Amino acid sequence: MKERLHFLAVVMLFISIWWLGCVYYFYHISYSALFCLAYIFSQTGGIYVFGYILETVRQQQALLSRVVKMEKMEVVSHLAASISHEVRNPLTTAKGFMQLLGEMKGADQRQKEYISIALQELDRADSIIRDYLTFAKPAPENMEELEIKEEIEKSLQLIEPLASMNGVQLKKEINSCSIKGNRGLFQQVLINILKNGIEAMSNGGELVITCFQKDSTIKITIKDEGIGMTEEQKNRLGEPYFSLKDGKGTGLGMMVVYRIVETMKGKVSVTSEQGKGTGITLLFPSINEKVINK
Repeated sequence: MKERLHFLAVVMLFISIWWLGCVYYFYHISYSALFCLAYIFSQTGGIYVFGYILETVRQQQALLSRVVKMEKMEVVSHLAASISHEVRNPLTTAKGFMQLLGEMKGADQRQKEYISIALQELDRADSIIRDYLTFAKPAPENMEELEIKEEIEKSLQLIEPLASMNGVQLKKEINSCSIKGNRGLFQQVLINILKNGIEAMSNGGELVITCFQKDSTIKITIKDEGIGMTEEQKNRLGEPYFSLKDGKGTGLGMMVVYRIVETMKGKVSVTSEQGKGTGITLLFPSINEKVINK
């Protein structure tokens, strides 16, 4: 903020001096030193105060937005801690009985189809509850050294069938580097982002994942060629219940991504343009100082 205000004041200072010089040169109007100082001070000081007010308002709006988002996350966290375990237990029981019904002899094809649909919906409900549970947990336990290249390779193997079904080609450019984190949660982050990228390309395309290290920072970027997002949609990404899947999504996937990355001392940044795709970048602190220029 200070740098921008100082730059603005310096620019206004030069403009004021230039204007006084032009008036004197073209119209031969002379000024007293006191008038020149008063004019320059009023112009420069005025623009500085105006810029300060604008910057303060902008920062207050950004702070308010972060507070609202944190309150929403807190609500989700409390809900998760309150009901997730209680709901998951009867779901597990219902799923077990549905599987037994599917294995019984005498069931016709239509009944088996209904049972299959019911099991799929139970799996979907279990997945949503598992996402909620991520918010009820504190910082991830079992922190260990993770080899990023190995973890990305595993995630790509898991997601490859879905990519093939949607006509999406997976491309990678991965360098060996390591971070400290929870293996299972890190896999969840990668799979959630990869899955979103694939589902954003209904007509197929390329999903590119790159990873490299510069100084003490590891940068993982996943870029798709999907529908992209508007600026407003991009700013809401990661909010509770915000999804671009036309009512089929809950928004929990990206909420989980933001929460896990935050607990692993990382950052998430998003670039997107409608019709050209979306890129999600994960920044993590490295556990070594190897430098790879990129």
